[in-house]
Amino acid sequence: MQARFGNNCGQSLVNINMCSKFLKDAVTWERKAYMREFTLFSPSKDPFNSEKMLENWRRLCAGLKHMHSFDPPYAHNDVKPGNVLITHRKGQSPIAILMDFGSARPARKEIQSRSEALQLQEWAGEHCSAPFRAPELWDCPSHADIDERTDVWSLGCTLYAIMYGVSPFEYALGESGGSLQLAVMNVQIKWPAGPEPSYPEQLRQFVVWMLQPQPTVRPRIDDIVLHVDKLISKFSP
Repeated sequence: MQARFGNNCGQSLVNINMCSKFLKDAVTWERKAYMREFTLFSPSKDPFNSEKMLENWRRLCAGLKHMHSFDPPYAHNDVKPGNVLITHRKGQSPIAILMDFGSARPARKEIQSRSEALQLQEWAGEHCSAPFRAPELWDCPSHADIDERTDVWSLGCTLYAIMYGVSPFEYALGESGGSLQLAVMNVQIKWPAGPEPSYPEQLRQFVVWMLQPQPTVRPRIDDIVLHVDKLISKFSP
């Protein structure tokens, strides 16, 4: 290569190095600019009143509805506050955006054996965050139809976490002999005191509705969107 390029070889290498540095600096600048506009959602840092909370909630639901309307439907499989970005744009209200689709896959799966059930549980243990994981992914029956309503369970847990700063079942981790899985399977929800003013009872009932342990009676995302719209209208001044 030295013979072919002659004296220009050294200059070419310098140019390549300069381009690489330029691209690296450009990417770093873009990342910093991006992070100025978007931050991860933090329940403790991003408190919302009921109306604003539900308006952002509806945007999350709209994203999931789009996934669930695919043919075949896709599930996100890891809906949680840590996978929600909040926009910070001058002169605009914050907007919640669902992200991280690394665990997404076709939602509907027919389980026909104990082996398939165990395989699903193992997969869920690696890809679905435990405090937001649906009961059927903790203890899957040997014969079951799994569908996109696993995301609806996670939505319920996420709304609770937005309201109170923690998922509805994590309290079990702090109890002597407590089990997160048992708390989930038995749907043992504890409601903290506060905040002041307290959230309307309709929001609590909304959470309970999404946290139905039997997936066949759990609402679908279309039902959730319709109910959110009714609540927004109810709480709007």
